Amino acid sequence: MPTSNNKRFLKALNGEKLDRPPFWLMRQAGRYLPEYRKLRAEAGSFLDLCYSPKFAEEVTLQPLRRYDFDAAILFADILLIPDALGQPLDYKEGEGPVLDPIRSAKELGSLSLDKIHERLNPVYETVNRLSSSLPDHCALIGFAGAPWTVATYMVEGRGSKDYVNIKKWAYSDPVGFGQLIDILVVATTEYLLKQVEAGAETIQIFDTWAGVLPDSEFLKWVIEPTKRIVDGLRAKYPQLPIIGFPKGAGGNLIEFVKTTKVTAVSLDTATPLEWAAKEIQPHTVVQGNLDPISVVTGGQPMVDRIHHILETLSGGSHIFNLGHGIIPQTPPENVDLLAKTIHEWRK
Repeated sequence: MPTSNNKRFLKALNGEKLDRPPFWLMRQAGRYLPEYRKLRAEAGSFLDLCYSPKFAEEVTLQPLRRYDFDAAILFADILLIPDALGQPLDYKEGEGPVLDPIRSAKELGSLSLDKIHERLNPVYETVNRLSSSLPDHCALIGFAGAPWTVATYMVEGRGSKDYVNIKKWAYSDPVGFGQLIDILVVATTEYLLKQVEAGAETIQIFDTWAGVLPDSEFLKWVIEPTKRIVDGLRAKYPQLPIIGFPKGAGGNLIEFVKTTKVTAVSLDTATPLEWAAKEIQPHTVVQGNLDPISVVTGGQPMVDRIHHILETLSGGSHIFNLGHGIIPQTPPENVDLLAKTIHEWRK
């Protein structure tokens, strides 16, 4: 496993005191960049882009040429796991991901763990290429979606506003639904282990829809599966830094950090900073949490908010990031101002 050496990002994850926090941005590679849009058109489909090591490497590197980030995140997608398990997946213009929904335990027979690495091997090749092509000071983040969030897409068949189908299954048949979660825990753990083996220096687990669950279900379907993945990764790589992102967790963040034992936790935009500094930061590294719309707005309001975040979280280990991913409407020059503001800030 990597040591912190000269990488600011890994030093922060190690709890080292720094003159300024490292920073990277969720979805820092993507549609807000004209060079991404050009390559996306050249690739054909979105899945072709994800499964081409040449294209995926280039997309990962594109923002690093513009902005001096301290970390890069592998360009891929959280739904590559259901695709690799055999669930038909397509990305439709104007709709986003569309899957053939699975809504009962009897339909789980269509999923198979047998050939996931064969399907995901191009992703591991991308990681391997990036491990030697990134700037020396830049850390490489691998990632996957958490079981609850990936299951949401698998059951609903697309993004959802009310989560009716997945909640009905989870509430009415927790044993059967638990079988789907078990499959995803195994697949995700194996997928992430392969990323680390290929050169990823840290891992982030995205649970985008964690906040839609009540307390008891949050423990069952967010915290416990994440803990199993963390335990599986640490069994082979005891020193592996792992970042959890249970978006919308609110007060459940405390139990999430305590039980999963993640190295760091990413704060969504709605997380009160003073509360996080008092209740979360003493126990783990925190990451976040500028509103992505603030970067769309730019200017002095964005700069002022960046300074507030940096100052409020300066008493402990902090990685600057957004509260969720960059959105396509973001002007690239605003990201440039963000980067400049953080580089110039000192405790």
